[in-house]
Amino acid sequence: MSGRKPKLLFLAYAFPPRNAAGSVRLWNIARYLARLDWHVTVVAPDPSLMRNPENSERVTALLEEEGIRRLVTGHQWRCLSPKDLKCWDRNLGWLVGGVCRTIARNLEIEKSVGWVKAAEQACSNLNPKDVDIILASGSPFVAFRLAKKLSKKLDRPYVLDYRDPWTGNPHNARPSRVGTIQEEANLLEGCAAVTIVSPSWGVGLDRTYSVGAKLHVVTNGYDHNEMTDVKAYDFGHCAFVYTGTFYPPKRVISPILDALRQLKEDLGENSSKWYFHYYGTDEYHVREQAERFGLSDRIVLHGRVSRREALSAIKGATLSVVITSIEDEGTLEDKGIVTGKIFEAIGLGTPVLLIAPKGSDATTTTETTGLVKSFLGTDIQGMASFLKDVVRGQVPDPRNVEMFSWTNIVKNLDGVLREAISSPTHV
Repeated sequence: MSGRKPKLLFLAYAFPPRNAAGSVRLWNIARYLARLDWHVTVVAPDPSLMRNPENSERVTALLEEEGIRRLVTGHQWRCLSPKDLKCWDRNLGWLVGGVCRTIARNLEIEKSVGWVKAAEQACSNLNPKDVDIILASGSPFVAFRLAKKLSKKLDRPYVLDYRDPWTGNPHNARPSRVGTIQEEANLLEGCAAVTIVSPSWGVGLDRTYSVGAKLHVVTNGYDHNEMTDVKAYDFGHCAFVYTGTFYPPKRVISPILDALRQLKEDLGENSSKWYFHYYGTDEYHVREQAERFGLSDRIVLHGRVSRREALSAIKGATLSVVITSIEDEGTLEDKGIVTGKIFEAIGLGTPVLLIAPKGSDATTTTETTGLVKSFLGTDIQGMASFLKDVVRGQVPDPRNVEMFSWTNIVKNLDGVLREAISSPTHV
């Protein structure tokens, strides 16, 4: 490989123009590895199959501009993911799809299982000369299964990138099946390296599967170029902004609204200076809790918006609110949650009120930026006091935010991949 660019086959199911949080990481990995002299080939579902693609033509133009090749794939069993993929979802179609989704859920079959054969077919013309290493990002974890299959076919090592835990996911409603645990163990045993987004999740993975020296932490981050182009939305008042979804009972809006209730009482006649803005699909949850805390007149619901609108809101916000878990004593998996949006707020220079468990990675990882003020979910008075300071113009100042730029983060991944190529351990 000396004297030429290494060739990466990137299995990136959630790649743009899919409108999903995970697509941000995938896009930045592809873009910044290409800028570090990698030949990057992305394998992802055809945008025409997506329910709500975002700026599809723009993504195509950017891929060409960055020199990234894309292999688009088909997708079977799209009825398992009707919110994200186009499928027969009317009348009888919805009923049949519902039955399929119930069966898949009970058997722990991933919604994206129908992608594997289609993606394998899209890669059928590749030969060993086209690939030096395979990188698969999960979820969905069917991408890991595909990575191993292609690794055997092409005789090339594969690396697994965990954006979320698989069998140890804190949002799983029930323990994973024995067969799923065994499959994860086999895939980890055969890979050349593993990357994961937070230290605690890395510890959990190593404790369960003894990954050892193959394990590397590659956090999420922000794209400096993208953040610079974002125009701040002018709210015209002190705006507290939350973007994204909730996962009851651990990730709910209740603590911040309780603190805002206290803020409203403390400020009295001056309370008209602020509003809480929610961007996302869980409007019912926010509306219900707002009524509970007597804040219906202080809540603005925006619904689902484009990524660009969400970033504009965060940049224009006085304060961005991020919640990983409202539990004071979180599990190792809870402590490992470090959502990507916290880095976007950092990149935009927006202060963050973070609700997270004691010793969480979200707290320890970002404390050096100066922008993140962390609270336990039960510290209502502490949050209310901080919010009062923010309303009065006392906000944190940024420092050392460059360490979370993808320009720097991807250098770590670059080293992991190059080392895996030079000393492959694939099966």
